[in-house]
Amino acid sequence: MRTLDAIAHILKKEGIEYLSAFPTTSVIESAADIGIRPIICRQERVGVGIADGYSRVTSGRPAGVFAMQYGPGAENAYAGVATAFSDAVPMLLLPLGHPAGRDGVYPHFSSVRSYESVTKNVERLQSPALVADTMRRAFALLKMGRPGPVMVEIPADIGDMDVPEGVVESYRPVKAAIAGADVSAVDEAAAALLSADNPVVYAGQGVMHAEASDDLVELAELLQIPVTTSMAGKSGFPEKHPLSLGSASGVMNGAAYRFIGRADLVFAVGSSLTKHGMTMTIPEDKTLIHATNDPIDIGKNYDVEYPLLGDARLIIRQLIEACKDRLGGESRNGETAEEIATVRGQWLNSWMRKLASDEVPINPYRVMWEFMQNVDPDHAIVTHDSGSPRDQLMPFYQSGGPHTYLGWGKSHGLGTGLGLNIGAKLAAPDKFVVNFMGDAAFGMTGLDFETAARSGIPILTIVLNNSTMAIETSHMARSHELYRTRDLGGQYADMARAMGGWAEKVEDPSDVGGAILRAKAATENGEAALLEFITSEEGEFSHRRPFG
Repeated sequence: MRTLDAIAHILKKEGIEYLSAFPTTSVIESAADIGIRPIICRQERVGVGIADGYSRVTSGRPAGVFAMQYGPGAENAYAGVATAFSDAVPMLLLPLGHPAGRDGVYPHFSSVRSYESVTKNVERLQSPALVADTMRRAFALLKMGRPGPVMVEIPADIGDMDVPEGVVESYRPVKAAIAGADVSAVDEAAAALLSADNPVVYAGQGVMHAEASDDLVELAELLQIPVTTSMAGKSGFPEKHPLSLGSASGVMNGAAYRFIGRADLVFAVGSSLTKHGMTMTIPEDKTLIHATNDPIDIGKNYDVEYPLLGDARLIIRQLIEACKDRLGGESRNGETAEEIATVRGQWLNSWMRKLASDEVPINPYRVMWEFMQNVDPDHAIVTHDSGSPRDQLMPFYQSGGPHTYLGWGKSHGLGTGLGLNIGAKLAAPDKFVVNFMGDAAFGMTGLDFETAARSGIPILTIVLNNSTMAIETSHMARSHELYRTRDLGGQYADMARAMGGWAEKVEDPSDVGGAILRAKAATENGEAALLEFITSEEGEFSHRRPFG
């Protein structure tokens, strides 16, 4: 058995069903031979995004996998890996490497050297005899600790060598181990949580990785505490729940703004609390309880009075028990849910002028509002793209349960949402999987819509076409005045049909809802679909950068 065949067999043992890839790499053939389906993308960045989206929905159980050739393939994949690393996505990357004698020789590209800063770990396979040990280390890193991309570089010559007998047969899938927090630290945090006048929970994607959403609902209901989520954590707490404040990133709705602003304590769980332009900055006057599985996060950007190190689900369970002990087994009563509903309703009413607008070109908020009226969030997976679609969608869209929204953006490569969408559909074929993107984002990765159409992956892509880079209005004012630098062009529905998909172009706001239902029906019929909405250059956002 060749090394490449051995790697494919190990992937199969670890439950891998799909291999996102771009040639030339013989990993594709080895995987296909044993029933792992290759998904061949049009460019490597999207291929990484497919693996990324798959892992976000499965929480890496099993992980998404992407394979590429050495040199140009590994070079082109870099931007996608950087996005996955910044968002802590567990995924396995399998680039080929230069054969012995060429690795590290100037100017050859070395994955080991070049990817060190954007992977959790990168290792070069040293010999066929070490394939099981190397892959075991990779899967252990994928399954335990802080999530992130893990890379194994396969030298081209080693990939074709024979593996010693019994090496693959002896491989056993890696079992994950988790731990809870220090008991006394949990008790102190519980006391602080119960004594706070206006506590708020801030949940990150670690809640979903730990499968702790139900536990977080139990804690919130026990203490009647409102819950907001980070961008990456959106859907970690069901947003139709009466105690949900929705997401709080660089934008937020009125209820999140009200409750976070007046909070005296924030319990951040499953979040790295990284300060970034796409994340919410927590005001400095808050007491912080911070639960994370990586000590590098504690004290990184904030003073934390109550640090808790461990698995999010175990820590939440510990807090539930500690709080019950202090409450004598009784749940708290309160009017939190009623206040959230009132404040959110007032905020939503103030936006109806845009959400229900009949203006032509169509206001993008009208598209999102009609989508919300016609789609069940529990049976959908939705993601945004960079720029205006992200900031317009996140405050308004109310996601369903875990993994029904893919929030991303600490490293926000334009066009990322399309690959995530394809990967999410592979992971959850029964869901209506939709990405919102602008025309600039389509220009980056739009040809990979053909990947979905060709591969029989029935996603919906919604293109908000305003023929300009609206998000850059303030940054390119003079150059646009002189040279029209923000202008864009394209007929995206026509392109989608030419690539084998179902498509419609919509210009009448009264037809938005009907078009969404027709597109949904097309996906249910097994077709990749694209809706092109001709929209206005909308520049208003809800509570953008409210706390700095």
